[in-house]
Amino acid sequence: MSSRRHHDVVIVGGGNAGLSLAGRLRRDGAKDVVVVEPARVHHYRPMLSYVAGGQATLDQLRRPQDRVTPSGVRWYVDEVVSVDPATSTVHLAGGDEIEYGDLAVCPGSQVDWDAIPGSEAAVQTPHAATSYLPGSAVDTWTMLSTLTSGRAVFVISNRHVPCAPVGLKPMFLALDHWRRTGVRDAIDVELLVEGDRLVDLDRADQRLRAEAAEQGVSVTFGATVTSVDAASRRLAVDVAGAGSASSELTYDALYLAPPHRAPAWVAGSGLASEGDGGFLRVDPSTLQHPEHPRVWGLGDVADLDALPSGGALRKQVPVVARNIAARRTGAPMRTYDGYSIAPVTTSRRSLLLAEFDRDGRPEPSVPVVDLVRPRLLTWAFDRYVEPQVYFRRLLQGKVS
Repeated sequence: MSSRRHHDVVIVGGGNAGLSLAGRLRRDGAKDVVVVEPARVHHYRPMLSYVAGGQATLDQLRRPQDRVTPSGVRWYVDEVVSVDPATSTVHLAGGDEIEYGDLAVCPGSQVDWDAIPGSEAAVQTPHAATSYLPGSAVDTWTMLSTLTSGRAVFVISNRHVPCAPVGLKPMFLALDHWRRTGVRDAIDVELLVEGDRLVDLDRADQRLRAEAAEQGVSVTFGATVTSVDAASRRLAVDVAGAGSASSELTYDALYLAPPHRAPAWVAGSGLASEGDGGFLRVDPSTLQHPEHPRVWGLGDVADLDALPSGGALRKQVPVVARNIAARRTGAPMRTYDGYSIAPVTTSRRSLLLAEFDRDGRPEPSVPVVDLVRPRLLTWAFDRYVEPQVYFRRLLQGKVS
């Protein structure tokens, strides 16, 4: 039997963004905070790239959802089917309705298989995979670690991919593995990048380009994969400035950092920006919906004019938490400058860290240390320390 309830703050999505915000609101004194999340298992998604590179397992990044939900936060185990901002109501798949005082929309984004016809079928074979889905991240390492000759193609889309530069991690980890096992010279490595750079920070981009060149990777920028033929293991590729004809490229192993889109209900509820993907429309500074002031957005679902990444939430969560209160009291609102972060391994024991705002200006958390230079300690922190910080502190709203 369906019911209708009212809650002060409703958060759609129980991932990094949703739980971090819920924990922060509770620590700030909010009494009635609920999270709507259908999944019963929570994933620390940044570690999927390490699974894809053979340096982590799925068990190390999974926790039961009820164990990571902040104390005092109610969890609705259900899926949102629509939002009616005119009546401040969230409609759930199970039939229940939740009225809200404020609504934070952060359900993440989804792989858009339709954007590259044939890609979904390809990753069902042993010759293609992605680190953006847990099961396929396992398949990525199986595919890369058993390759001993042929052509490995790595594809990095620029269409709303969560922390797209992290898609380079499986490539650099595989390159190191192939060198260590003596098969590197028998493998041709092609990197197809849809954008015009590897990361939106000049020094980091130059460093990664140099690393790729030094390690014998053939890099093509402005390369859009338009289709995949799983049976023949062929890609159709359009390269910007190369004329109207598509070229074809065969592969023995194919890694995809694929295009993403927002859940369909975001656009269906009239909350989306114009353009592809149906992403949530918000003011990129205040993270407030411009037409519905009780609606807020953060994380991968929001159109923020910035690189979506888990690390960016460290700046987004305090902005939304502060601004929900500011809307009610008339206090000045806090702003988000588009800060994002891209941790990229360059070997199995080194990692560079790029931190920047939406204009590509450096915004280092530790200005006294050059984290753009690949380091062993940076890799160790990203692989071993950061997951502990995530589960023990960040999801509880304890990291500002």
